[in-house]
Amino acid sequence: MPLDITVLGRYTYLATELFWGAVAALLLRRANALRKAAVTILALYPIAYVWDRYTLAVGVFDIKLRTGIDVAGIPLEEHLFMAVVPGLVVGVHETIFGGRE
Repeated sequence: MPLDITVLGRYTYLATELFWGAVAALLLRRANALRKAAVTILALYPIAYVWDRYTLAVGVFDIKLRTGIDVAGIPLEEHLFMAVVPGLVVGVHETIFGGRE
């Protein structure tokens, strides 16, 4: 039976972002790829922001277990998501392939 984290209520989404963000940060630090991730996140963020703002506006998805704090028209947790996902991808990639000559 999977762990039911919905007991965190409106902090559920935030908790998942912080957990996976910590995993991403550990991988990036281990692979010495924090700078690569930062550049990737900065490059992708504007695209992700526009995409996210649009999909939320037209009702593609609705986030129920969130804090309710909006920043620049989208939930705080979505801003974190837009950093965590590319950070995790770069962290995994660099952990697997980084340092190969």
